[in-house]
Amino acid sequence: MYCIVDIETTGGNHSTGKITEIAIYKHDGFKVVDEYQSLVNPEIPIPPFITRLTGIDNQMVRTAPRFFEVAKEIVEITKDCTFVAHNVGFDYNFIKAEFAQLGYSWELPRVCTVKLSRKAFPGLPSYSLGKLCKQLEIPLNDRHRAAGDAQATTILFERILRSNKLKLDQHLEQEINFKALHPDFDKGILDLIPKSTGVYYFYDEDANLIYVGKSNNIRSRVMQHLRNTKSKRAFEMAKAIVRVDYKVTGSELLALLLESDEIKVRQPKFNRAQKRTRMNFGLYAYYDDKGYISLKVERLRSDEDPLTLFSSALTGKQKLYAWCEKYQLCQSKCNLYNHSGPCFQYHVKECSGACVEEESPEEYNLRVKKAVSFLNYSHDSFVIVDKGRTRDELGVVVIENGKYLGFGFVHRDEGVSSAIHAKELIDYYQDNKDTKQIISGFLKRKKIQKLIPFSSQEAL
Repeated sequence: MYCIVDIETTGGNHSTGKITEIAIYKHDGFKVVDEYQSLVNPEIPIPPFITRLTGIDNQMVRTAPRFFEVAKEIVEITKDCTFVAHNVGFDYNFIKAEFAQLGYSWELPRVCTVKLSRKAFPGLPSYSLGKLCKQLEIPLNDRHRAAGDAQATTILFERILRSNKLKLDQHLEQEINFKALHPDFDKGILDLIPKSTGVYYFYDEDANLIYVGKSNNIRSRVMQHLRNTKSKRAFEMAKAIVRVDYKVTGSELLALLLESDEIKVRQPKFNRAQKRTRMNFGLYAYYDDKGYISLKVERLRSDEDPLTLFSSALTGKQKLYAWCEKYQLCQSKCNLYNHSGPCFQYHVKECSGACVEEESPEEYNLRVKKAVSFLNYSHDSFVIVDKGRTRDELGVVVIENGKYLGFGFVHRDEGVSSAIHAKELIDYYQDNKDTKQIISGFLKRKKIQKLIPFSSQEAL
């Protein structure tokens, strides 16, 4: 997968400038499959000469989201992709710098359409985007606006793919510095790794498993690891890899479930720190001495499973603040307001008075239960049907009495005829809070093909 990107900025230096607009077109090598566009509030003034060039002024970005507010969407759309841009260093370094200011390390393999164009279309007088588009008769609307330039770069990239696919693959693989890898690294496996969804495994010279990962494009993600030798941890891992293995799942849900289980059971060396820091905070519920259900986000306890997990206390509290507003919950009862007396929401008439006992515990607790109800599965027992490893196959996940049993595969023509049949298809895995989080997330976002309650005997 590729993400063709263009940005507009307040200046040419990523150390002092900021992004004012971003456009991203996600491409599968044949067509655009997703896109993202947004103005960005740079939180600094836009110089007049930039406004004359781009047409973007301070008034246009005044109410636009700041970078931290669009960061999540950028991470999601670019995940497991090769970053493509015209003069790629400019766009990539600006975005990387913005993420660095948020304390987030963002790394992607990247290619430059300027360099690719010189190889695909040699002998042209200029390879600037404007002149190149004119020479190749590529439409370029809204010049020096992110969407217009990104659209033109996407068409240019498609021309390169059609005319120069083999050389592009070679170009990408040449970016791997094999001298930085283990001398016994098995290069032959690189030709065999598929561009499929699944789980990949890295082994060292003693055949010890040192890392497990998941990707929607195994080949792209493995290549990214092998190229990324800049950080100390990435360099140490790349240097230790001798053998790469993989398992295709087809379904992203199945890949995440398999990855989670493999890391927990096999404890690879380079996954341990990552696993400890992934979800360190949980949401806990308890009855206070007045009979009200109180909610609290805190660091994970060893003696109790949380209702759900969060990567940070801030993320968890943001969720609770949203619940307080949506369900009129009491900030005091959510441990968000630590002063005595009525909470802030009570003063603005958005809390019905649980904090001062004006609302009964029974009435208040009903709203709390409604707020947290989405954290549980909508059915106690059900089968999830999703993509398989091939077009003729389906993936099957089984949950019984709220417990994840495991997953397996079935031929599409056979389908799943009953709960008993589904349980015969699967390999059994451990149920834990991480698997519940993974499954709940996919159900919430409706990123599965089908859900069949156990009571249903419906054939696919």
